[in-house]
Amino acid sequence: MTRILIGISSCLLGEPVRYDGGHKYHPYINETLARYFDFAPLCPETAIGLGVPRPTIQLTERDGALRAISSDSQDLTGALSHFADLQQPVHRLLCGYIIKSRSPSCGIANDGIYAARLMSNLPALPVVEESRLAEPVWREHFIKRVYIHQRWRDLHRNGLTLQGLRNFHQQHRLIVMSHDPARQRELALLVTQARTEDIEPAAAGYFLRLMEVLREPAQRRHHVGVLQYLQARLKNRLDADEKWELTEAIAAYQLGELPLIAPITLLKHHFRKTGDDEILDNWYLNPHPAELGLLNIL
Repeated sequence: MTRILIGISSCLLGEPVRYDGGHKYHPYINETLARYFDFAPLCPETAIGLGVPRPTIQLTERDGALRAISSDSQDLTGALSHFADLQQPVHRLLCGYIIKSRSPSCGIANDGIYAARLMSNLPALPVVEESRLAEPVWREHFIKRVYIHQRWRDLHRNGLTLQGLRNFHQQHRLIVMSHDPARQRELALLVTQARTEDIEPAAAGYFLRLMEVLREPAQRRHHVGVLQYLQARLKNRLDADEKWELTEAIAAYQLGELPLIAPITLLKHHFRKTGDDEILDNWYLNPHPAELGLLNIL
């Protein structure tokens, strides 16, 4: 299996780069995700020349702007932002980024300076705070987007074509439907209107819009809509008992009594039996390695 490169705050790998000389070793990252991802570790604070240990940094609003001010009164805002800009060639090689929460440089919720510039420079890059990985919905959501990003890279590596772009959307349209059915139709229109002569800008615009749609986790009601769409596709191919079993599984998922993997497993079984290649080729049924068990907890 192709290993995927993602950026990460180096303290999460156990490197002693925190302001107090400590680290924030994260077991799930190091003991599970490390089997699938290669990490590009970085501590932006040590990268701009701060030592270990070092004065603490606080985010402070000054003249209507958020500034990173150290306890010895250094304004580090410009240095952190500039370093993020310098890192863009490296960032463009990544398929995702895991950053330390509540950090004045890396946090998202508290507008960490480095993280804010990173996301501004590369708005399509999946970025998550490590604290979110403890939440099943956000964990699955981040890893799903990382794999989508990797498949997008593969599309370009193999040579971007109009047909390749159309196939990419076709293989991901059910994932998009599980987030926002209306936006799926918008993206399908973008692909339909794309022309070979402007394939590069059309593809770039499509992918940016796609990742905007996928910015927030899918809602259960939209998953139910996709499951029912797939069920309808099988309506003339199942016997009465099979129809009842699938209907019950979808209803139980809708009520939160079964995880998403239950109806998806049934659907995969039926589509394999009926030989529907269009659905079997769709990444909704296999968004990430099954060994991660991410659909078992949704």
